Amino acid sequence: MKVTGGNIRAWERLGQKGTVFNYGLIDLASENDNIRVLCADLSYLSGMDKFIRKYPDKFLQVGIAEQNMMGIAAGLAMEGELVIASTYCSFIAVRSLEQIRQNLSNTKANVKVIGTFAGVVSAKSGVSHWATEDLAFMRALPNLTVLSPADSTEAYKAFNAACRVDGPVYLRLSGSANCPVVYENDYDFEIGKMVKIREGNAAAIISTGLMVKESLLAAELLAEKGIECAVYDMHTIKPLDKEGLLRIFSEYPLIVTVEEHNIVGGMGSAVAEFKATLSNTPRQVFLGFNDCFTEAGSQKYIWSLAGISHEEIAKRISKELER
Repeated sequence: MKVTGGNIRAWERLGQKGTVFNYGLIDLASENDNIRVLCADLSYLSGMDKFIRKYPDKFLQVGIAEQNMMGIAAGLAMEGELVIASTYCSFIAVRSLEQIRQNLSNTKANVKVIGTFAGVVSAKSGVSHWATEDLAFMRALPNLTVLSPADSTEAYKAFNAACRVDGPVYLRLSGSANCPVVYENDYDFEIGKMVKIREGNAAAIISTGLMVKESLLAAELLAEKGIECAVYDMHTIKPLDKEGLLRIFSEYPLIVTVEEHNIVGGMGSAVAEFKATLSNTPRQVFLGFNDCFTEAGSQKYIWSLAGISHEEIAKRISKELER
């Protein structure tokens, strides 16, 4: 489907998961008869009802059995099917980790694992439904591509790109309905290539998921003080865009990584691991959950506690630059 202004507005209202499951899945099924979609009791909550009505023979509801779902997905993939398996990020990353490791990562099975309600989208449900460790777990698995789109348009593009990968992919979907827009026009999306979305020279802010929008808002607040920061969308956590990072390391005195995730093992850690192999690189500031959980509340309240709301991001960067 062509990316248009009308589509972008519709996708914004649906959110990332609504866009992928209402548009991405249906587009894919219309072109590929070998697609099979599995879900662990979240089909309607995920917005799959339109797809299910149109392609009931391509859908399998496994119930609240996430580990079993991954085994079924691997078996279908071994029979030549393109398999999409989806449930909460939190349950995928913790409850189903062994099955993803053994049945998908180890065998290179052609399964696209779509984690919904990433970060603290399910804020008031508490820690059991938060996903602030999933990137750490998933990027540690061999043969697994890891994607984390910034908005609904990028979620649509990332899903299409994931389905062209011959092997397992983890697609992390953040945001519910009315997902903030980062990309107002069409653009080139390529797995493993970050996108520069704001110019600046004081610091480079590298963000992923919903933090891309928060970083843009933070950059606007800093610009009011005469501090111009560049903002990059790191939509691919694995494979890491090492070429792009080399350019950033050579151009900026300060690197700030921002994620709705634990700072241990996440996107910031991936950047730091690569940076540690180099000489004369800039200082890095890690923004995310500081190896902790917080009390429950609204998503933006939790962001504020974790220091990743745009106001807190701007304050932290301003302090770091004063050093």
